[in-house]
Amino acid sequence: MSSNPIKAHDIKRFDTLRPLSPEGRDVLAGHLTRERFEQGEKVATAGEVEPRMHFILEGEAAVKTDGVTLRPLAAGEHFGELGLVSDVARTASVVARGPLEVATLTKASLDALTEHSPRVALSIERMLLRGLSDKLGLLTEDIRDLLSERSVPRHLTVSVEVGGTAYEVPTGTVVRELLPTRIEDRLVVAALLDRRAKSLTHRLTASACLEPLTTAHWEGQRVYQRSLGLLLVEAARGVDPELSIQLGHSVGLGQRVHSEGGAPWRPKKLAKELSREMHRLAEEDAQLREEWWMVTEAQDHLRANGWNAAAMYLDGHYDPAVRLVSYGKVYALRPAPFLAAASMMKHFDVIADDRGLLLVFGSEAAKVGTFSMWPGKKEALTEVRLAAKHTGKMTAHHARWLSTLGVDSVGAFNDACVSGDVSQLIRVAEGFQEKQLSSIADSIGGLNGGVKVICIAGPSSSGKTTFIRRLTVQLQVNGVTPVGVGLDDYYIDRDDTPRDESGEFNFEAFEALQTDLLADHVNRLLKGETVKTARYDFHEGKSHPEGGEEMTLGRGQVLILEGIHGLNPRLLEAVADDRQYRIFICPLAQLPIDRVSRVHASDLRLLRRIVRDRHGRGHNAAATIARWPSVRRGERKNIFPYQDLADAVFDTSLIYELSVLRVFAERYLREVPRGDPSYPTAHRLLTMLSRFIAIYPDHVPPTSILREFIGGSGFEF
Repeated sequence: MSSNPIKAHDIKRFDTLRPLSPEGRDVLAGHLTRERFEQGEKVATAGEVEPRMHFILEGEAAVKTDGVTLRPLAAGEHFGELGLVSDVARTASVVARGPLEVATLTKASLDALTEHSPRVALSIERMLLRGLSDKLGLLTEDIRDLLSERSVPRHLTVSVEVGGTAYEVPTGTVVRELLPTRIEDRLVVAALLDRRAKSLTHRLTASACLEPLTTAHWEGQRVYQRSLGLLLVEAARGVDPELSIQLGHSVGLGQRVHSEGGAPWRPKKLAKELSREMHRLAEEDAQLREEWWMVTEAQDHLRANGWNAAAMYLDGHYDPAVRLVSYGKVYALRPAPFLAAASMMKHFDVIADDRGLLLVFGSEAAKVGTFSMWPGKKEALTEVRLAAKHTGKMTAHHARWLSTLGVDSVGAFNDACVSGDVSQLIRVAEGFQEKQLSSIADSIGGLNGGVKVICIAGPSSSGKTTFIRRLTVQLQVNGVTPVGVGLDDYYIDRDDTPRDESGEFNFEAFEALQTDLLADHVNRLLKGETVKTARYDFHEGKSHPEGGEEMTLGRGQVLILEGIHGLNPRLLEAVADDRQYRIFICPLAQLPIDRVSRVHASDLRLLRRIVRDRHGRGHNAAATIARWPSVRRGERKNIFPYQDLADAVFDTSLIYELSVLRVFAERYLREVPRGDPSYPTAHRLLTMLSRFIAIYPDHVPPTSILREFIGGSGFEF
């Protein structure tokens, strides 16, 4: 507040009040108050009812909402006039951009002016109304221009089919109004509109078939997990505005969380505060906002808030507009649907470990089909910590290497492809893997010949076959000759194979193997005996215990056992641990899109399998996608629980491979019919691949793990 009174000549600065007579200006000046604000101070606050308006005398201000600057204000302009005639809360804040001086007219002052000088008050009100009319006219023109460039609904109603019944609903109906909140205890997280996943906030603008997407489907789980990530970054802003949070690699039932900046938090304290703030936002039911932004506008906002990876990602976005999402004030990219409200997320947690923070998804995100993978909270926390420890071993070196290359996000990778030498990027990526392979071979050789059995396991499409061929070469360089024994040849007869919950043969069950026979053969080989190995006839479904090759383990030779149960300690209980060397392989290190979303390693494996199955086995993409949930269940049960027993881990991912897989996978994914149950996944994968610059496979070496899937390998399979 200033003691310096407003003069009549001050009022002449304002175009809106210029028609006021000299006497009127003198009268008005006596009812105005001079106020001063420093840079960053709020003159008006969004959400508050403030019965006053302001005329800017000196300086500049900015109209802001949710941290976004809508427009600047300069000397001679005014704002807040609606506060004089209504009790509606302000929709935006006004913040000083530097030293700011304003003349303030309160409702009480206007009432006093009306009582003592009604003619002057009436003139002022007419002038302000004329100014409002001009603003509305400009707004109408903007809306008209916007609608002329965008598609608008052509009908007042649309026809939508839900559960086999057709309904006629008003255009603009929100899809969640037509769907249940749960189906058989599974949360409805999104809508499938003509088999394409949409957020529940989506409005209908055309006739379509509408279906619910629940957490029983793995696409629904992704929606739930992705939404937890967005809620976490929003919570971080509430805990410490200077704190930077980024979601890292998946760790089973949770996800790694990286934090930097802000106050010097202790990890356990920070985890507790973040979890508390997330639950507060959920209890207050923070609503999802999906907004269309012009790309350049979005990039400016993202860079201003330190989201450089997201801004760089949009460099390859050719549409003029992009959708951003938020549960409050933090905006992220929208690569796929998010939950409509924070209250839909429950039973999650944020915990600390020796590497930082972990987001635990909770029981809702662990429901797969009719099964639940949730082992209980205590067991889940232990499982997440173990998975995080193992994942950290696999990704730390890879992450440092990518950081050195300056390729730490999808946007940075695309930029490197455009501005750099793609063939050199491929050579460096392949060289990095070869160095890791050599290190594992040296480790085995450094055990002075004590290792006699190398057990290798990894999830589907990890590249195990090529890995074994390349490891064999490195071992032979060190004077060690591997001899392979396939676990698949030790299946029991098909009729004796255990069945799963669906009544189907469960060939992935540990009990489907003749472990006694395998142990006998391995022990005899280690004693130097000649053994007639087993053979399994897949056509007949019969085991031939001595129908395989005759084998003797000579000097300088080691056995290699590869299969889904390769890390299970029950497989070779009779063989001493110091004579075994266990290796876990999996493609894991994938690039982030922004601080919330990243490429999933399981998506990479699925794309590898789609391309390989189409090339070599004649299976179409729809069939491969349909089998994927069953494959993943088997991995969670039989492989991942034992990964921490591995003596060595090998990340088979290649930074460039999605760009190469795109060349093949785009066509195969487009072959999936719109009505097929696999279509939602196919559509999401197509959308993801479209954001990668395509690289043709000419420079991919014949020894690359990628060749196992795209063809042209230098190894015989």
